[in-house]
Order: sequence, then C-alpha cells, then structure tokens
Amino acid sequence: MIRKLLVAALASTALPAPALAQDAADDDAAAGEDTIIVTAARTILPPSALPLTIDIIGKDALDQQLAMAGSVTDAVANLTPSFSPTRQKLSGAGETLRGRSPLYAINGIPQSTPLRDGSRDGFTIDGFFVDRVELIYGSNALQGIGGTGGIVNQVTVGAPSEEGLSGRTLVQGTADNDFSKAGMGGKLAGLIQYKAGAFDATVGAAYEIRGVFSDAKGRPIGLNLTQGETQDSKTLSLFGRFGYELSPSARIDLIASRFELKGDGDYVAIAGSRTLGTPTSAVRGNPPGKSAQNRTESVALSLTDSDLGGGNLVSQIFFNRSRDTFGGEVATQATFQDIRIAPIGTLFDQSQNRSRKFGGKLSYERGLPGFDDLTLTLGFDALWDTTEQRLIATGRTWVPPTDFRSLAPFAQANLKLFDGLIRVAGGARYENVKIKIDDYTTLATTTTPRGGVSVAGGSPTFDDVLINGGVIIEPAPGIRAYASYAEGFTVPDIGRITRAIGTAGVDIDNFLDISPIVSNNREIGFEVKRGPLDASASYFWSSSDKGQLLIARPDRIFDVQRLRVEIQGLELNLGVQTPIDGLKLNIGYAHLIGRFDSDAVPDGKVDSDLDGTNISPDRLNLAASYASGPFSARVQTQVYFKRRFDSKARAADDANPLRPLKLADNDFGGYTLTDANVRYQTGIGEISLSVQNLFNKQYIDYSSDTRLPTDQLSYFAGRGRTFTLGWDYRF
Repeated sequence: MIRKLLVAALASTALPAPALAQDAADDDAAAGEDTIIVTAARTILPPSALPLTIDIIGKDALDQQLAMAGSVTDAVANLTPSFSPTRQKLSGAGETLRGRSPLYAINGIPQSTPLRDGSRDGFTIDGFFVDRVELIYGSNALQGIGGTGGIVNQVTVGAPSEEGLSGRTLVQGTADNDFSKAGMGGKLAGLIQYKAGAFDATVGAAYEIRGVFSDAKGRPIGLNLTQGETQDSKTLSLFGRFGYELSPSARIDLIASRFELKGDGDYVAIAGSRTLGTPTSAVRGNPPGKSAQNRTESVALSLTDSDLGGGNLVSQIFFNRSRDTFGGEVATQATFQDIRIAPIGTLFDQSQNRSRKFGGKLSYERGLPGFDDLTLTLGFDALWDTTEQRLIATGRTWVPPTDFRSLAPFAQANLKLFDGLIRVAGGARYENVKIKIDDYTTLATTTTPRGGVSVAGGSPTFDDVLINGGVIIEPAPGIRAYASYAEGFTVPDIGRITRAIGTAGVDIDNFLDISPIVSNNREIGFEVKRGPLDASASYFWSSSDKGQLLIARPDRIFDVQRLRVEIQGLELNLGVQTPIDGLKLNIGYAHLIGRFDSDAVPDGKVDSDLDGTNISPDRLNLAASYASGPFSARVQTQVYFKRRFDSKARAADDANPLRPLKLADNDFGGYTLTDANVRYQTGIGEISLSVQNLFNKQYIDYSSDTRLPTDQLSYFAGRGRTFTLGWDYRF
C-alpha cells in the first residue's frame, strides 16, 4: 500500500505536484503517525506545502509485493499505473515511468549508468533491506542527472530505536504451477540490529536461488542470455549500517551494501515463432562464455543535523561502482567479428559495463529570520562518473572510457500566503557538466574488416539552468489543486552513440549527438483526501527538443537517435475505506500518449508514435485489501490495454542516415493479470502465501510483443501461476 508523506532531505530542486497512489494509507504506520521524512527532496515542509507528485511504498506493502513478484522493480511496476510492465528479466531496458527512464537510487545515491545504460539499475540491492520506496513523478532535477521520467529512491532500513538486540529472519520457498524440481526456488535472509547509547549497528545478508520460470502452459520461459536473467540464478546481498548520535539533533551514518546476481548458465534458448504464436523457450545446455551477471557495491557517509542554527542540514559523500556482465547468446555475433583475430564467423566475445562514481550532496534549509512564512533551501551537488564497456574475451574496448563531471549549486524557496490558503514554490539548479573521452578506434565491422574508424576525443562542456515552480491552493484541509513546471536533465546513452560511429573524421568536441537531454514536466491536478476518500486526478505533458529514441538494428543491438519527443498523460487514483471494517478498495488508471519527430529532415514537429521500447501501455489497476486482527489479505489486478502504434524512424544506416524506415508491426494485444496474498500473524512469526498470476493466464509480455517484433529469440511469455510460501520472524 502506498502512502503520501512529508518530503525531506537528500536531493535537489524541481517541483511537480502531489498525486495519490493506489493505496493511500500505509498499514505499517505507527498509530497516530501522520507523516514521515522522505529522503527524495530537500525540505521538511508538510506535504500540503509542496507541489510534488510523490508516492511511497511502505515496508508492509513492499514486503507483500516482493512475496508476489520477487523484486523491488516489480513492486513499483505493480502499484504504479504509469510505470511500464516489467520484462521479468535482469535487464530493465525499455521500462519507463511516464514514458521516460526513471532514475533509480539507494538513499539518494544514483544507481543508473546513463553514460552507457546497462539497464541493470533496478537490481542493485535486495528488497529485504529496503524500508520503503519513494516515487517522484515526472522530469525533475532533484537528484541531478537522470530523473527525466521520475525518481525511484530505495530507502534502506533505519537505525534501531530501542536499546539492545533486535532483528528479523525471512525464509521463503517458491514453486511453479506444476511444482517442478527445476522451477523450485528459495530465499533465506537475516538482519541483526544493536543499539547501545549513542551507537547503533545494523548488519544483514540475503541469499536467493531462483529456478527456471514457466509460462501458464508449463513450458520453460526462454532466456535472454545476452541481457541477463533473474531465473536460473543465485543472488547474494550484504548490508551494513553504523551510526552515532553526536547530539539530540545530529548524527553520523555509514551505510554500505554489496549486491551480486549470477546466472547459473544451465540453459540455452530455443527460438519461438511469432507466426505460430509459440514463445521462445529453453532447454538444458551450455551457453558460450560467462553467464550474465550483475555486481554493485556502494558506500555512503552522511552527517545530518535537524537543528543547526535553527535550520536543517543534510550532507552526504558516496562511492558506487558496478560491473554488468552481458552473456554471449551466439558464438558468431556479427558485431564482434575481427578478421585480425579470427576468421569471420568464428570469433566469440561478450561485453561488460564497468562504472564507477563518487560524489557529494549538501543542503541547508531554514525559515527566513523575521519572516517564517518564507522557507529557503540552499545546496550543492557534485558527481564524477567514469564508465566503459569492454569485450572481456578478447580485451577489446567497445565503448571507450567516458568521464562525466557535474557541479550543481541550487536554491529553492517556498512562500506561504493567506495563512496557507496559497503556497508558491520555485527555484533553480545550475548544472555545469563536462564529458571527457580520449581518442579511440571503433570495433572492426564488415565494411572495415581490418580496423574500425578513428575518432578524435574531446571534452565538451555544457551549462544550463534548470528551473521549477509551482502553486498549490488548499481551500480546506485535505482538498487542494495545484499546477507546476519542472525541468529534468540527463545525457543520452553516450556509449551506444560512440560505439556506433562509422564515419571517419568525427570529433567528439563538436559531435552534437552527445549533447544533454533537457526535458520538462508541466502538470495540473486536483486532490481530495478526507474521511474514507483518497482520490486524485492529474494531467501532465512533457517535451524534449533532442530526446532519445532507441532503434533496434537487425543484429538486435539498439542504436540511439536524437529527436524531438513529446509525451502527455492522465493519471487517476481512487482509494476508499468501505463501511466494512478493514476492507479497502483502490483503483488507478493511466493513459499515455508519446510522439516523436520522424521526418528524414527533422522539422521539430512530432508525427509518429513512440513504440513499446519507449513508452508503456495504458493501464487499469484494481485492488482490494482486508485486515482484521492477525489476518490480512490482498487481491490485485492489472489490466494492460491493447495499443496500436503508428511508428517510423530514420534508419541507423551510416551510408544513408536520412533514409526513412518504417518499423515492423509492433502492436500490443493487451492482457490482464491477477495476484493474491494472504498473511497470518502467529506467536512465532508471520506466515504468508502469495500467488502470482492467480488465474494462470498465458500471455506474451509487453516488451516482447512490441520491442523486437521480428526477433524469434525475444518472444517471451510471462510467468504462469507461481506460489511463494514464507515465514517472517522478528524479535
């Protein structure tokens, strides 16, 4: 269940507007608790003071979703109508929020690698260690680079509040509908917390084994060996938090985590048939090279003081590194052939993304002395990111090392008028960005078999002021209307662009395709939160003059095109506490329209639909939850509506880059899925039974249906009925 809350420390500037999520109340909230601090924006003002669209998936709801779906990304997708359905793979390529890529973060630390987007940022920590997930909708600059679709911030478990020893143990078992041995999986996780005076410590580990997934007909679901799988894998996640209270208002925290997911490499894919409606499947075998895997390590040191000079200080320094290994699906991948190493058609290779980032965040907020109705926030963010993509079998470089540096001071103001009847908020963030790439040579191709193209490196710089502003009118408690504007910022997938250069004489210093993407979010809405009713309606529209469109090549590798993109959407949410004590009903709906400029010579006017790689389908969410004493239950349904795309784009063809290309038929057929969960609290822990795809619906997932419409190896069915039995004990 999702709850709205008070927004506080750790981010930067930008203002969309408050919207209601599917579940307005959080079942795990303490009695009498009205608000909690949210680390996704820098203010401690109440929700009514902020024109922000924020939803929170609390711990109770998150654990419930994890039991049904298995990952934090799936939990977010299930509860958020404007989030695209997940691929049920390790890679989240094509998964969007409001039609744009969200920024994934852990305690405000960005997990995304936008310089070369490996799309593994949704799997960087086990959900067992996540206390809540904060969602901020729409383009914004709250966390700097990457928040064009919104922010998904995973807040880890907090410090223990009571003296002594406490903890939690989780044991889960998972089975497919046939209870096959190959489909069995399990999870064991534990967390120990200790507090003694001013010092506290939290340490934990989670280990999970996933079996082979099956569709509703009992067939093994095909594997995407290149991009990576969560099925047929093992995961180990470690977490530690150590804190010390310097004073009643100040504390220092050190938080570290390590996450590693490795595919077992026990299966190979069998091509399906789109014509016959036969999905891609899998059989036991030995795929070439190393199996796809993901490893992320992160450490952060923060100092906070809620009463420093009458204001609130939040500061953080962090280090994060990731290594994403992509598997080898075929032994003769055309992209990796080099006659200087082996005869054409015989060379095997596979790639690995390596990213390292460190940075810091600082903000200070307080009311203006003598005029407390005006609250000011000043801050500064800095980020350094180095990313490259190497071919690990031969040691070649596919994407050259790329350095990104961002320095960003910002200021924000919030003014209360007429005793809170009207609030006006606004601010600006100045982004100073530098990208550095040394001279490099692209891989050999079929047209340049004895060597790639030499590219002159460079250090392009970009400066921009990202502004935001919003107005909220609250005529009565729990009723408000709002309007807002905010700008977000990211860079295109520079790795895809630099590795695809096929023309000699390119100089990075004046290569316009690597210029930043600046997108905006305009939004209006209305909210009612009174008595048993929790409802909202919001309409947004956004645009970017040089947006990013992913276009699939015949070899299943995606290239980037820079085009004008416009997206608009309607989001509706309604939650009702029924007269039956403990019974809540929720409904959510999202309608999205995305268009881009597809003309051979762009004229700045959108004329073609974004396809399934770049936007999600319309969706209706329905849910009923019941809680009484030790018993609780939830049934939820997601209806993904049919969608027809009218799409075309310029071809990724260096010989004729302006040649129009009509994309293959990629219409979406739609499907409906239902999940259920029941839980019972006993004296020795909570027992739960969850069922994913309750009615065992056979379907082709949205990404497979629309993303690579001619690829028989990427025609994946969704999971059939899946059972998860769990025991959760806390002490």
